[in-house]
Amino acid sequence: VQLQASGGGLVQAGGSLRLSCAASGRIFSINDMGWYRQVPGTQRELVVSITSGGSTRYADSVKDRFTISRDNAKNTVYLQMNSLKPEDTAGYYCYADQGRFRYWGQGTLVTVSS
Repeated sequence: VQLQASGGGLVQAGGSLRLSCAASGRIFSINDMGWYRQVPGTQRELVVSITSGGSTRYADSVKDRFTISRDNAKNTVYLQMNSLKPEDTAGYYCYADQGRFRYWGQGTLVTVSS
């Protein structure tokens, strides 16, 4: 399974970005998908996850600002990020769980200027 992430970039504080992550390859049944983020020198942290049934879990720091959605037919997950803050600046990494394995995208950089 390969994951292709896109949509990162530079935005001013208060602005919005939309990330996408599309899975391809030998897909049988993807369970959870979601996004982590990481600032260099720190641990990767979970931002949000979504099950195949649509249940979501958000980090407290992004609740009410970020929204995850998923198109199971396209094996794609989206992350709408609103009211961005400088502290949201990080590399964002999507993932997909299939069976016992977790697959990762290549990461997309989000930079929020103050």
